[in-house]
Amino acid sequence: MKVFGIAGWSGSGKTTLLARLIPDLVGRGLTISTIKHAHHRFDIDKPGKDSHVHREAGATEVLISSVNRWALLHENRCEPELDLNKILAKLSPVDLVLVEGFKHQPHDKLEVYRTTNGKPLLQPEDSHVRAIASDGPIPEATVPVLDLNNIPPIGDFIMMCTGLRASL
Repeated sequence: MKVFGIAGWSGSGKTTLLARLIPDLVGRGLTISTIKHAHHRFDIDKPGKDSHVHREAGATEVLISSVNRWALLHENRCEPELDLNKILAKLSPVDLVLVEGFKHQPHDKLEVYRTTNGKPLLQPEDSHVRAIASDGPIPEATVPVLDLNNIPPIGDFIMMCTGLRASL
């Protein structure tokens, strides 16, 4: 599987970009999975649900299955957070895994940057940033700067970086 990251500071528009980029890449015949890093405690389970009761009772893993989807909830308990390679190993094979977050991990990535965010660029410090998607020009950039609102060229760039070809 090819892996390409979408990185940037909070509020830069990473999720919005992915929501527009995924249909573009799927439309080219690629199979896509995503990994989203959460910097805070999160829970997709709800108190009162049977699966939540199982976890609270001490189950390390709870798998919820239906005709439409399945989800595996794993409690880290005293274990450290998984690194990106171990997370990737848990996915079913696809053409491309888009990774949102994990900005300090050593994989090729596109930086999403908005000048109004007031945050510094990741690119000068991260040699894995291959391009920047921005809502304006970035004169100090030493990698290509792509228009954040023009999705097809961003898809083209990711496909070029990963060596993927459209299958339609």
